[in-house]
Amino acid sequence: MSFVQTTPEFVAAAATDLARIGTTITSANTAAMGPTSAVLAPGADEVSASIAALFDAHSQVYQALSAQAAAFHSQFVQLMNGGAMQYAAAEAANATPLQTAAAPASMAAQVPTMTAG
Repeated sequence: MSFVQTTPEFVAAAATDLARIGTTITSANTAAMGPTSAVLAPGADEVSASIAALFDAHSQVYQALSAQAAAFHSQFVQLMNGGAMQYAAAEAANATPLQTAAAPASMAAQVPTMTAG
């Protein structure tokens, strides 16, 4: 049998960290879009024009893949947050019956005992 232990607060903190990383990557991709998509041909010859077109095509493919990765990342962060909430709800639901069951035992332990003297 496998036992998994987790702390919902740590899962939520990890999701927050992942969201920050995603924001940083999105900012970097946005900053790179202009310089990489508007490459001018350095010369008037066919080779220069072809290389500039190749860089432009590469930039467009990169931005499309980046958008897909950002969407996946966003879904992953949402799932992490949802998982943290589910763990917290399960912990709360499981803690209540245990506290109720433990209450009579703790009361019995507090009752003074009579000793034969």
